[in-house]
Amino acid sequence: MLLSLHTFAALQYILHLMFVQTREIKSFFFSQYFSDGLRISIGLLLPAAIFAQLNMLQTGLIISLGAACMSVIDNPGPVTHKRNAMLIGNALVFLVTVLTGYARYNIWLLGADITILSFLFSILVVYGNRAAAVGTAGLLSMVFIMDKALEPHEILPYAFTVLAGGTWYMIMSLLFFGIRPYRAAQQALGENIGDIVDFLRIKADFYLPEINIDDNYRKLVSKQILVSQHQDNVREMLFKSRLVVKESTNYSRMLVLTFVDLVDLFEQIMATHYDYNHMREQFGHTGILEDISKLLHRMGNELDNIGYAILSNTSYHSNVRFLSDLEDLKTRVDAIGASDHTGSVLVLKKVLINLRNLDLKILSIYRYHKIRASKKLIKNPHQVDYEKFVAHQDFSPRVLLDNLTFKSSIFKFALRVALVCLLGFVITKSSALLHFINEITGREIVFGQHSYWVILTIIVIIKPAFSLSKERNYQRLIGTIVGGAIGIAILSFVNNDTAQFIILAVLMIGAYSFIRVNYLIGIMMMTPYVLILFRFLGVGHLNVAEERIIDTVIGSAIAFGANYLLFPTWESEQLKQSLHDVLLANTGYLIKVAETITGVPVNTTEYKLARKDVYIKSANLSATFERMTSEPKNKQRKSNDVHKFVVLNHILSSYIATMASAVSGKDMHRSHPETLKVIKRSIAVLNDSTKKLGGTAIEFTGDKLVAAEPANANKPTADENLLKEQLGFIHKISLDIAKTADSFLE
Repeated sequence: MLLSLHTFAALQYILHLMFVQTREIKSFFFSQYFSDGLRISIGLLLPAAIFAQLNMLQTGLIISLGAACMSVIDNPGPVTHKRNAMLIGNALVFLVTVLTGYARYNIWLLGADITILSFLFSILVVYGNRAAAVGTAGLLSMVFIMDKALEPHEILPYAFTVLAGGTWYMIMSLLFFGIRPYRAAQQALGENIGDIVDFLRIKADFYLPEINIDDNYRKLVSKQILVSQHQDNVREMLFKSRLVVKESTNYSRMLVLTFVDLVDLFEQIMATHYDYNHMREQFGHTGILEDISKLLHRMGNELDNIGYAILSNTSYHSNVRFLSDLEDLKTRVDAIGASDHTGSVLVLKKVLINLRNLDLKILSIYRYHKIRASKKLIKNPHQVDYEKFVAHQDFSPRVLLDNLTFKSSIFKFALRVALVCLLGFVITKSSALLHFINEITGREIVFGQHSYWVILTIIVIIKPAFSLSKERNYQRLIGTIVGGAIGIAILSFVNNDTAQFIILAVLMIGAYSFIRVNYLIGIMMMTPYVLILFRFLGVGHLNVAEERIIDTVIGSAIAFGANYLLFPTWESEQLKQSLHDVLLANTGYLIKVAETITGVPVNTTEYKLARKDVYIKSANLSATFERMTSEPKNKQRKSNDVHKFVVLNHILSSYIATMASAVSGKDMHRSHPETLKVIKRSIAVLNDSTKKLGGTAIEFTGDKLVAAEPANANKPTADENLLKEQLGFIHKISLDIAKTADSFLE
């Protein structure tokens, strides 16, 4: 009997794993990453395939090169931004192709061309990610033609053919959006729900006695970075697109309203923060903490199902309700409270309130999804000015001019790229290096036939931050070596042309699907598809594989050395800015909640903007810290203090969110004078720390607008007592943050 129970449990576990893995695989195929990979592959393969049938394969390949340049600009975002960026990108690619095509007739001119263009296109990072992608497209067009043997009269026709490829890709991409205008936003929203589900599950693990709290905080902070990044992507796609925000269709409004409620739900999850060590000591023996964790995991599963339905564009009908579970939990809390062996159960009652609020948010998101096609949705029930929630990029020349200084990390990055690309160019043209490699390998290697791979490797590896370049360097190197071995194996054992073409297509789709989500896998798939492509072009696959690996090793070595030695930018240099930014954001968030308490009118938009600022600045600080830990030890600064600051900042944000949830919708302007004193002390402590870190203070004037002290001021209500306790927590954390900031500055 015992064996049967164990067998049944093992079978349940195996079935659960199979379901989870199947769901993950399906989610990938429904994701924007696979959609992007499929679209890019079609854009690149179709011209080559069509022109190959017309015995014009070379023309088709040139068109595909132009399409490849545009594909790097085809990132998620509003269609107008894509269109404008691709129009500029096509013009830029055409000009660069012509300029570099003529410059290659003189090695000195070509070196100058590579250096200047590398600098100009790299510094476009100052105008944001979309502009940086336009710069990358320009760099690719420069790399693709720098070793192309063309006669002078062939350069313009070649450039126009590249332009035709870029134009073809732009039209195709915009056509995809025109057919399914909401799909990209829907996919991003579904993926963001998945991130928040993971965040909720990490939160749930805090209640389990066997989970290490410090390790769980690290996981939580890392996941918060992804949640914030993906929320920004969804905001841009939803709120910057007039088609989605202003079009009066149920479906567009469902996406917007779901996202707004999703951000509120994330705040509710953030608000569920407590002293978990104390809770384990006080209630660990009762078993209620494990029950809370299980319920949170079940809520996460329900939210995950909704997210999967949105991602896969399918309907989801659920009968899952948590009211009975919440009632059972309430009964257990009351029983524990009546016991003589425990102290106050107020903290458990707070958890119960948060669980009820979380249940309501999940139900609200489910209802938006369920009624999207059957009922009229209110256009803007939250009364939120959506346009204020997206950042508006400043494209004025002043932004560029302000960064033309060694104080700017972007200027140093652009200068580093320019000098390193010049170095890579000089090395690839060096006969001495070729002789050295041949001596080492003992073989006659044809080096330089595809020497642009060295510069291409440098361009894709080198990043503004050392840690990002280090990671990309490792992934590029390993991916190329492993991918080269896979490519050689395919070409050696698969002799059928049709089979090779099918493998090429599959690898191509996989490469462009994974390149943004997992760069290592993307390169492992891209290398063999390039080798198969060269085989179709009549180039020996073994020699090409050798050369590609050698070029990648050389490019990786140059890029790594440059990031360490040439105008390096270390994350420790950015930490002070990140620390005071997040303190400033949390102070502003606390002030908005304090103003609500004291009776100052705070509209929904103002409050949610303050909350958004906290989430973004917190994620930026966490990302900066994570990147710093990947840098050399001697370049890191006060790692322990910064980690403590990151955790304390998360706790502070959670406590403020808890207080915001408690006062939301309540008439709290009759706050007890002692409560106002605690608020002012906390704000003063945070402001003082901000100023020490080089920031500016935010004045709190809400207490000056409070009406005369009520008659019952000396008899605070239960809500007032709870609020005062929450503010006490905030004040304590503020003092801990101040001590940590002082330690960092020592």
